[in-house]
Amino acid sequence: MKFPTRKPPPVELPGTTGTARVDRRTSAALARAGAGDVLVVEHQDMDRTTAQDIVDRGVTAVVNVRPFISGRYPNLGPALLAAAGVVLVDQVDAAVLRSLRDGTEVRLHDGVLHVGDAAVATGRVVTSEIVAAEMTEARAGLTSQLESFTHNATEFLRREQDLLLHGLGAPELRTSMTGRPVVVVVRGYDYATDLRRLRRFIAEQRPVLVGVDAGVDAIREAGLRVDVAVVGEAGLSDATDEGLRSAREVVRHTDRTGRVRGAGRLEALAIRARDFGSAATTEDLALLLADIGEASAVVCVGTHASLDEFLDRQRAGLASTFLTRLRVGPRLVDARVVPDLHAGRVRRWHLALVLLVGLVALGVAVAATPVGNDWWTDFAAWSSTVLERTTDRVRGAFS
Repeated sequence: MKFPTRKPPPVELPGTTGTARVDRRTSAALARAGAGDVLVVEHQDMDRTTAQDIVDRGVTAVVNVRPFISGRYPNLGPALLAAAGVVLVDQVDAAVLRSLRDGTEVRLHDGVLHVGDAAVATGRVVTSEIVAAEMTEARAGLTSQLESFTHNATEFLRREQDLLLHGLGAPELRTSMTGRPVVVVVRGYDYATDLRRLRRFIAEQRPVLVGVDAGVDAIREAGLRVDVAVVGEAGLSDATDEGLRSAREVVRHTDRTGRVRGAGRLEALAIRARDFGSAATTEDLALLLADIGEASAVVCVGTHASLDEFLDRQRAGLASTFLTRLRVGPRLVDARVVPDLHAGRVRRWHLALVLLVGLVALGVAVAATPVGNDWWTDFAAWSSTVLERTTDRVRGAFS
């Protein structure tokens, strides 16, 4: 006789488990990631915009071949991830990018990445304390970075002096910006909140809406129409095909010789883009288009506003960003302050409401006087007489 046996419950192993999303480019891995996944990427000095995307997608852990903070400058991404409770492991062997297949179920514990019972990679666990200490060291080393930045800014100004000083080389747009406010949208940190706060301003002022790469889709997600799309290398741009097709006009960022990777993508979409050749970043070209177009104001959404955000961006773009903002300076406004500065337009119903309240107050004041009381008594008697006559006529008509 065979007695039934009870299977022991499965042993719950310690650590963080999830589906691995493997790619050298963090943006490509994020495109496939969902809640509970583990990113395995190669991303040195993670910026805050990427970190916010990771948090928004619900990723539970990030395994990085490179250090999250190299010490070259104080990048803001690791602090945001650590505060959100994302498990961070860096400086693992780059071979894991080749050996680990995307979609594999993995477990991460004490800096060791497991597939089943086998350990496939080992790295350093990055805690909040480590992030704080390395950020302090990175800030201490900014002097050398600023010296390098000064040299880069001088070289950039020498190469782009015609564009920066005289506005030469910018394409002519069908969309007129002269005397109109322009809103430039980049899918950067907290861009969605900024767009929501601008709804009243956009509805009343009807600005020109300019989307930069994935900022094109950010505008569409807000239920708005893109006037001008400014895209970098078309084959690598984060803007979707639907977003590019919906834009009234597309400007393509090329290098100074007019070459661009991914040009065939726009041709396949039957989009005739206007080329803008420059060594500046795509974001900065959008600001320059608004400034050269003589916009009344340039409102930035998702761009870099503070010194920390400025230093957090791509190192090659620092000189471009700095000099572009010097040129656009008098017109430049950050989206976060617009609701405080823009009181809104006075509408007709506002005036009608004020007039009605004034008339009611005047009537009450007059009715409180002896003469007003006589007027009110006469008006009440007259109204009663008219009402009685009207009632009699209605009854007579139906009798």
